[in-house]
Amino acid sequence: MMAEINRDAFNVATTTDEVLEGIDLTGTCALVTGGASGLGAETVRALASKGAEVVIAARNHEKAEEVRARVQEETGNDKIHIEELELASLAKVRDFAERCLSRYDRLHLLINNAGVMACPQGKTEDGFELQFGSNHLGHFLMTCLIMPKIIKAAPSRIVSLSSLGHRFSPVVFDDIHFERRPYDKWLSYGQSKTANALFAVALEKRLQDKSVHAYAVHPGIIITRLGRHLTQEDITQMQSRYQDRDMPIKSVEAGAATSVYAATAPELEGQGGVYLEDCHIAVEEESADAESGVRPYAADSEQAERLWTVSEEMIGQKFSF
Repeated sequence: MMAEINRDAFNVATTTDEVLEGIDLTGTCALVTGGASGLGAETVRALASKGAEVVIAARNHEKAEEVRARVQEETGNDKIHIEELELASLAKVRDFAERCLSRYDRLHLLINNAGVMACPQGKTEDGFELQFGSNHLGHFLMTCLIMPKIIKAAPSRIVSLSSLGHRFSPVVFDDIHFERRPYDKWLSYGQSKTANALFAVALEKRLQDKSVHAYAVHPGIIITRLGRHLTQEDITQMQSRYQDRDMPIKSVEAGAATSVYAATAPELEGQGGVYLEDCHIAVEEESADAESGVRPYAADSEQAERLWTVSEEMIGQKFSF
């Protein structure tokens, strides 16, 4: 007989399979953005292994097909779907949402996993700064548009991947798109990850009475395609920083564990709007140099409401649920 797992002992090395031990997701439908590689692909596999129907939302259809085939072979679950999603285009996000609304009756779990990190300066199709536009605004619009299916599936959960990088910058509301200040790829990344955390705060306020809860997660330090824009100098500096602080580089299975934990942990039932790391709720930490915790500005309800209003203005649409 298998010993019952001690969920209080989850830590930096905990994997997706450990998080899901004893959990049955049969009858659950999950949507994972960025599900064609890295953490997203592992999240798809883990959820599918417990019987969930999973929608892979990705830009690259060929890679998504490879993930689907591998997951189906490994899990025996053939309820794996693919939907094309380009977060850097509001028009394509709207097209994606229309397809999802027509094809899926309920969406119990939404994992907003896709993102770009520390890329050269660029703009989305609609003229937004690329990291903020892709990491936050694309997910903001998509989530709000498919919300009827999430509410219909309640109790349901929305998980947004933030990052340790949120400590690099709050949302700079006076110049979000770097129109009046020099572009800095890390400040840009940082404010987009702060936005991801604040999105969870704002969603929780609007949806908790409907049994829909929202979470932000820091997955940890993992080597994936997210770092494809990093220079060798960037990588060397990061590795030195992590080694000096004894911060481990996680496996993909451990990196995706906190996302899966946020989406499924029974001990989180009824509470949301929180920031998670290493499969636990993080504490607020004032210091930007701290090795763990969430900066207060990324958990602030007033900042979350300001971001919600600004986001609606940018996409030209208001939402009420």
